[in-house]
Amino acid sequence: MRRLQFLLIGYLCLAAIWLSACQATAPEVTPTPDLGTIRGVVRDEHSRPLVSATVRVKATTLETVTDLDGRFVLTGLVPAQPVFVTAWAPGYYINGLEAVLPGSSDVEIALHTHHTDDNPDYAWLPSTYRAGQGEDQGCAQCHSTADSPPSLTGISLPVDEWLLDAHAQSANNPRFLSMYTGTDLLGDRSPDTRYAYSRDYGSFPLPPDPDQPYYGPGYKLDFPETAGNCAACHTPAAAVNNPYGIDPSTFSSLPAEGISCDFCHKVWDVRLNPDSGLPYPNMPGVLSFEFRRPPDGHQFFAGPLDDVAPGEDTYAPIQRQSQYCAACHFGEFWGTTIYNSFGEWLASPFSDPETGQTCQDCHMPHLGTDHFALPDQGGAARDPQTIFSHRMPGASDETLLQNAVALEASVRREGQQILVDVTLTNDRTGHHVPTDSPLRQMLLLVQAQGSDGAALELIDGPVLPEWSGVGDPQEGYYAGLPGVGYAKILMEIWTGLSPTGAYWNPTRIVSDNRLPAFGSDSSSYTFAAPADGTATVKVTLLFRRAFITLAEQKGWDVPDILMAQTVLPVP
Repeated sequence: MRRLQFLLIGYLCLAAIWLSACQATAPEVTPTPDLGTIRGVVRDEHSRPLVSATVRVKATTLETVTDLDGRFVLTGLVPAQPVFVTAWAPGYYINGLEAVLPGSSDVEIALHTHHTDDNPDYAWLPSTYRAGQGEDQGCAQCHSTADSPPSLTGISLPVDEWLLDAHAQSANNPRFLSMYTGTDLLGDRSPDTRYAYSRDYGSFPLPPDPDQPYYGPGYKLDFPETAGNCAACHTPAAAVNNPYGIDPSTFSSLPAEGISCDFCHKVWDVRLNPDSGLPYPNMPGVLSFEFRRPPDGHQFFAGPLDDVAPGEDTYAPIQRQSQYCAACHFGEFWGTTIYNSFGEWLASPFSDPETGQTCQDCHMPHLGTDHFALPDQGGAARDPQTIFSHRMPGASDETLLQNAVALEASVRREGQQILVDVTLTNDRTGHHVPTDSPLRQMLLLVQAQGSDGAALELIDGPVLPEWSGVGDPQEGYYAGLPGVGYAKILMEIWTGLSPTGAYWNPTRIVSDNRLPAFGSDSSSYTFAAPADGTATVKVTLLFRRAFITLAEQKGWDVPDILMAQTVLPVP
C-alpha cells in the first residue's frame, strides 16, 4: 500500500511539472481590440482624472462622458478612419487630439483650467481683419470669406453675417445718435431744454418752445453735463470699464464696431434677480454682464459648442440661452419698464424649456451653412443645425415681420351695410408685437371702396389715433381712418408730451395694447354699401419703426414695412 502511495505521488509531481512547462511555452493570448471604439482618459494639468468630462468626435453627435476614474469609451466609429477627439469639462478650456485611430485604447487628453476672474486692462480684438497685427489680426481672419478665393464665397460665415446685423451698427446707428444728441440727420440741433421753478419741486423741464426750430428730443438736451448709460448697450466694449462715463457720439474706430464679436464671446454669465428672473433695475448692458477677459499672454473665447479645439476656447451654456439677451433687452428708467422683450418672453409659454423656444432659435436661425470658420483655418464641416447665424434679423427684417402674427378677416353684407371683422393673433412670436423700443407701432388699416375706387363711409368702428399721423393718407398719415394702432404709449411726467421716445426722462405708460405671445385682438367695422352694390375691402397690417412726427423732426427715412394684407370682395 505504501508503495502505491509513493507511485501516486510521483505521478502527480510529474504531471504538475509537465503542466507548468506547457504553460511556460504556450503563446500569450491578447484580446482582440474593438476597431469601432476609442478608449482613453481625461486628466487635468496635474494629471488628476476628470469626472463627467464631455468627450466627443469633433463636429459630430458621437459623444460620451468620463467615469469616476476619468476614463471614457467612444463607440460607433468607422474602423481605420481617424477622427479628431475633443474633451471639455466645466472650468476648463476645450482640448483634443487629431487623427485618433478607432481601436486605440490608450488615448490621453489633458485639459487646462481657464481663469475665473476678469482683466479690465484687456485690449479688445477688432472684428474686421487687420493684417500684420499678429494675435490682434481680427476675427475676420478665420470667420469671414471677404479675402478668400471664389470657391469659398458661398460659405456664410459669422463676421460676414454680423456686418449686416443691427448689433454691428449699434454705435453708429444714425437714429440712435440723433436721439442721443438732440439733432436731426443733418446736424441741426434742437434748443436746450427750458426749465421752470416750483417752490415745492424745484426746477422742472418745460415743453419745447413752439416759436423755436425743433429737431426732436435728445438726451444731451436734457442732461448736457452727463453721458448717461446708453453706451452700456450701444458701445459696450468702451463702456465696460466706465458704464456711466462714455459719450457714444464721440467714437470712431474700434468702439464704433458696436456690439462686437470679441465682446459677445467674452460674456460668461448674466446677473439676474433670482426672485424675478429679470436683470436688476437700472442695470442695463455691461452692468449686468459677467465677463472673462483674459490676462496678458492668454486668450479666452466662450461659445455655444464644446468641441472647438485646439485653442483657448470653452463652452458656456449661457450662450444658448435667452438669458444671454436679457441685459440689453430689458430696461427700466425712473421705475417705468421701457424695454422688455426678454421679460415678455419669460412670461410667455415660449420660455418653457420643454416646449418653448429661445431668442436664439428665432433671431439666430440655422441658415444651412456647414462651417463657421474657414476650412484652411481649422474650420470643420458641421451639421448646419448646430450653427447659429449671426445675421440676427430684427425689427427691420421683412421676412421676420411677415411671419410674426396671423391676420384673419371676413366680410358680409347686411342690407345696406357692409360688415367687416378682423382678428390679429400673435401666434408665432415669443414676445409682444411690437416689442422693445416704444417708438415702434403696428398699424391696421381697413379700407372699403366701391367700384369707382371711392372710399365708403365708416358708420361704426375704431379709427387710427392721432399719433399715426394727421395729413394725406397717400403720404402715410392715417389718423382718423378705419383701423387700430398697436403701441406702448409713454407720456413725459413733467412736460406732458405724448407719445414720447425720450424715456430717459420720467415717464408713465398711458396705454399699451400690443399683442402678447398667443394673444389676439379683434375689431369690427360697419361701412355704408355703395349704390351699385359692388365693393371690395382691403385689410393691411403695417409695421412702423418710429412715430411719423418724430421721424419728420429727425429727418429719418424709415418706410413702413408690410406685414400682411388681404383683399376681400363683398358678396
